[in-house]
Amino acid sequence: MNENLFASFIAPTILGLPAAVLIILFPPLLIPTSKYLINNRLITTQQWLIKLISKQMMTMHNTKGRTWSLMLVSLIIFIATTNLLGLLPHSFTPTTQLSMNLAMAIPLWAGAVIMGFRSKIKNALAHFLPQGTPTPLIPMLVIIETISLLIQPMALAVRLTANITAGHLLMHLIGSATLAMSTINLPSTLIIFTILILLTILEIAVALIQAYVFTLLVSLYLHDNT
Repeated sequence: MNENLFASFIAPTILGLPAAVLIILFPPLLIPTSKYLINNRLITTQQWLIKLISKQMMTMHNTKGRTWSLMLVSLIIFIATTNLLGLLPHSFTPTTQLSMNLAMAIPLWAGAVIMGFRSKIKNALAHFLPQGTPTPLIPMLVIIETISLLIQPMALAVRLTANITAGHLLMHLIGSATLAMSTINLPSTLIIFTILILLTILEIAVALIQAYVFTLLVSLYLHDNT
């Protein structure tokens, strides 16, 4: 009970060296690959999910936007597997680190915005000033639209960090309460443990949904600039 509530969010080290890089590289190793002509059920299900995600993400894009399909599919798989692995006991979730989420959000957002300014500079600049804006409001609207554009990657990173961190903290608190109540009141312990199981199921759904939301927003930014 004396354990620090935020101890699970501290980046782990091995012999004094940061192990975050190894943890980040670990999820891709869990994605199975097939060397045979006929795939098994796991590979078939995996390919079906990838095709479903690709179709849903790329339907709204033109030819130039569809060149990002491999990157977006890799992104959603990486975030989803990382979030799910973080639900295991004594594990570390890299997506609870704001610095890592910013490192994913800023390059993707910047790439989409730069592509928009290179290919459709008039449309890109038109977002800063909606049509029919009164003349006295033009300077204020340009400033507001500029700020809203610049905070998009921060919003992406903070949303992912906050949702994953909040779920982990809630599971930690309810798990500690279950352990404390186990020696006091057995019926209350069973109720709290049931809540913990339901919360774990909810967190699995949140881990997948947040990966989808992050990738979908990046896809929407790309769509606005292509």
